[in-house]
Amino acid sequence: MKENNKAQELLNIIQKSKHVAVLTGAGISTLSGIPDFRGVGGLYSRKDIDANKLFDIHYFRKDPSYYYKNTRNFLYEVAAKPNIVHETLAKMEEKGLIKAIITQNIDLLHQKAGSKTVFELHGSPMKHYCLSCGKEFDFETVLAMIQEKEVPSCPHCGGIIKPRIVFFGESLPEYDLDNAEYHAKHADFLLVLGTSLTVYPAAAIPEITHRSGGKLGIVNASPTYIDSAAIFKANDLGEIFENINVLL
Repeated sequence: MKENNKAQELLNIIQKSKHVAVLTGAGISTLSGIPDFRGVGGLYSRKDIDANKLFDIHYFRKDPSYYYKNTRNFLYEVAAKPNIVHETLAKMEEKGLIKAIITQNIDLLHQKAGSKTVFELHGSPMKHYCLSCGKEFDFETVLAMIQEKEVPSCPHCGGIIKPRIVFFGESLPEYDLDNAEYHAKHADFLLVLGTSLTVYPAAAIPEITHRSGGKLGIVNASPTYIDSAAIFKANDLGEIFENINVLL
């Protein structure tokens, strides 16, 4: 009953707001079976993988096989499906309740759930490109390539193919970052879901909304630096969104 009351409270805030944006992190995808990178069982806790090498552009140029070998099971051959949070957000967008989703995630689950206006701050593997000639390849093409050999190479020039994921040492995609900042500035309510707000510049998004006079809501298992400024706070993403889905 308590979580149902919280769900109703959150839905009331959203329905009364004119411009709602949503910022999502890895915490929403754990409900789909994808480990949080920094959580228990996540990449940073594993002994068999050096997560700092995995998404480092300099190391990738030196040995791209390290990336492709160690991301195959959670990016390329993944069976994860959108969960109640992704599905409910897509339904809310369809009903005109939210304007945009800003995500730190690279798992494409928002799009798979049907969300249309998604800005990916850290890129995604939906597109790949050749580091030598710049030719682009879609996800399905690269997936077929890595079934045949460990590291895909450009059929035109033989160069290394890299996903459009933002690696350490690379800049964030300007288009997505600009749009994220636009929605953060114009939002009268920003809902933060499944992120502890420790990775910048994504972590600065709530500050932009707060400074611009917008209100904040946070649903996350652990505390964040900006909790004290939030008008809504809850811990259990799954329960909150199961109840919101019923209420919609």
